Amino acid sequence: MAAPPLLSLQDIQLTFGGTQLLEAAELIVSPGQRIALVGRNGSGKSTLLKIAAGLIQHDGGRRFAEPSATIRYLPQEPDLTGFATILAYVEAGLTPGDDPYRAQYLLNALGLSGNEDPGTLSGGEGRRAALARVLAPQPDVLLLDEPTNHLDLPAIEWLQDELSQMRSAMVLISHDRRFLSDLSRSTVWLDRGVTRRLEKGFSAFESWRDEVLEQEEKDRHKLDRQIVREEHWLRYGVTARRKRNVGRLEKLANLRQERRDQRRVTGNVSLAVSEGRTSGALVAEAENVSKSFGARPIVRDFSTRILRGDRVGIVGPNGAGKTTLIKLLTGQLTPDSGTIRLGAAIELAMLDQGRARLEPETRLRDALTGGGSDTLLINGEQKHVMGYMQDFLFTPEQANTPIGKLSGGERARVALARALALPSNVLVLDEPTNDLDLETLDLLEEMVSDYAGTVVVVSHDRDFLDRVATSVIMAEGDGRWTEYAGGYSDMVAQRGQGVTARATEKPARATRPKADSPAPAATAKRKLSFKEKHALETLPRDIDKLDAEIRALNAALSDPAFYTRDPAGFAAKSKALEAAEAKKTAAEEQWLELEMLREELESGA
Repeated sequence: MAAPPLLSLQDIQLTFGGTQLLEAAELIVSPGQRIALVGRNGSGKSTLLKIAAGLIQHDGGRRFAEPSATIRYLPQEPDLTGFATILAYVEAGLTPGDDPYRAQYLLNALGLSGNEDPGTLSGGEGRRAALARVLAPQPDVLLLDEPTNHLDLPAIEWLQDELSQMRSAMVLISHDRRFLSDLSRSTVWLDRGVTRRLEKGFSAFESWRDEVLEQEEKDRHKLDRQIVREEHWLRYGVTARRKRNVGRLEKLANLRQERRDQRRVTGNVSLAVSEGRTSGALVAEAENVSKSFGARPIVRDFSTRILRGDRVGIVGPNGAGKTTLIKLLTGQLTPDSGTIRLGAAIELAMLDQGRARLEPETRLRDALTGGGSDTLLINGEQKHVMGYMQDFLFTPEQANTPIGKLSGGERARVALARALALPSNVLVLDEPTNDLDLETLDLLEEMVSDYAGTVVVVSHDRDFLDRVATSVIMAEGDGRWTEYAGGYSDMVAQRGQGVTARATEKPARATRPKADSPAPAATAKRKLSFKEKHALETLPRDIDKLDAEIRALNAALSDPAFYTRDPAGFAAKSKALEAAEAKKTAAEEQWLELEMLREELESGA
């Protein structure tokens, strides 16, 4: 018999400013469950979580919380005022039976001492303190709204490991696909005010969502055809000419009302980069570059070449110097030693992490155009600001909305829109995935992949780096940086460890160990050979070609007169079809074996 729920929301309804945000939302949390709560920006995920936490009163429906259950909620913007130190803030979240030492342990694990003044904390430090406060009591239910925001990779990987070992039931809102996939066991999709539940983790969500939306589109098409049939009958039916059939009139009215009531899926963001002139083949070359601030080395003896079309990811802990490295590679900062050579005709566009240039009082339309105009120049063509706003899912009514009134996700889209409107052939994206919903992330990944120029991206999103990066530059500590081919998972496989263990004594990539020295652990690990990697990349294309060949042969052999007309040709094509099908089967089996090997090596890294 299933355990009774610790927390349940049933038929929740909520209206904001005349718009119904939640119509029939449900959320059932039983002991030990790990639920990913997903949906578009603005769909009401954070609002539903606040209702679950008892912080917002709903208009209709029922909320039940087990009286003996402890529930802790992590907001996106925690309030730490009123406490002398962050240790006092965290300890205030403990209940009488909790371990008092856990507060200090969690703060230390998150890189804080506990003596910090809450009024002087950065956004990332405030988020770490808030995480320590909700984790300290080891509650029965954890409600976490974007827990990875403002965290660096070591903190994200530590948090993921900590949550995986806890017995608490969890509801997670996050844009970090890897985080959700690894932790969730169920998925609740909030879409157009209604929730749907999948009893599988987030890794199965996107294919399921696409199936649901595809079926909706088929149903909508059937409904449209039914309306046409009913209208045709009313106009031209024999009975209709004699006397209106009230029942059918009502049926048509109901169908039309159903069509009006259907809430369509919110449109996707339309991302297009305003591309500038083509740069030279060489974008930037660094040779033995070093940079220090005072006695602290930020970059030490680093060399790399960035060529046109490269997608370079830069990763490392907060404070490692990622922004400094970008400024060196783009010529904005002069190295203390070594040389930086920039290519010809470089046109740079940057998306800054803090959205610092977005003034809260600036109207949305002015933020996009710079003020004084209603148009922008996108890829050499004039585009009206209203159309450009709609490309990023803003309504015309929002044109005069001050930036400060927008949500975090909306501000992220504004910053992205500004950066992409600038003509460029080198695009620098500093934490571009912050506050973006999953659908917008998909489109950003496509845009980065299709961009004709060069991309340098700083990100803590492991899945995003795996999808877009051709190489990753990793902060090894003490000013040392190493470049690895491939995405984040490839970096982990080559390095032998993630970012949680900082290999401060790791030799530079070009340095070979001495003959009598023990080989580093990373070299002992099995890796895909160049031949295996090449096969993984080329086999899908080969399979597609074989598919086309098989279709052509089947089409020829389906001609009933072919055998009578040309028996020898029919036999030859039959033999060719058999050979092509055998080749396709062998290629599919080879690809599957290599893909399984790749996943096994990555999961064991």
